[in-house]
Amino acid sequence: MNQSALIRPDWTPATIAMMVLGFVVFWPLGLAMLAYILFGERLKGFKKDANATVDGFCSSFKRKSHGFGRSSFGTGNVAFDDWRDAELARLDEERRKLDEMREQFDEYVRELRRAKDQEDFDRFMRDRNSGGSVPGFPAN
Repeated sequence: MNQSALIRPDWTPATIAMMVLGFVVFWPLGLAMLAYILFGERLKGFKKDANATVDGFCSSFKRKSHGFGRSSFGTGNVAFDDWRDAELARLDEERRKLDEMREQFDEYVRELRRAKDQEDFDRFMRDRNSGGSVPGFPAN
């Protein structure tokens, strides 16, 4: 994944400038930017957990058939209600598959990033140990 985004939760010149500008203009903006810089990486996990919690809570409100008849959300047309229930079930299954694919892709991207970081580190150590000069570091 491209890590060259201008505004990412890291100490970049752009985020530092936005934080300082936020404090100058209206201090809660600066505080919000500071929180984003410090805790921004955790927001993805927090968002995922919050969405899963809300989805679990709201799943109890889904339209279901009862043993004594249709739910109160029925239209009165049995054929349409059956078709709608089948379509909603199909869409729920499709959404579950898409969520699984998104999680697999996120894991794939994490592994690519880890492999790239490992490759960069190995190259650095190889250059450093070979006696070559590493930019920014004095030769041994």
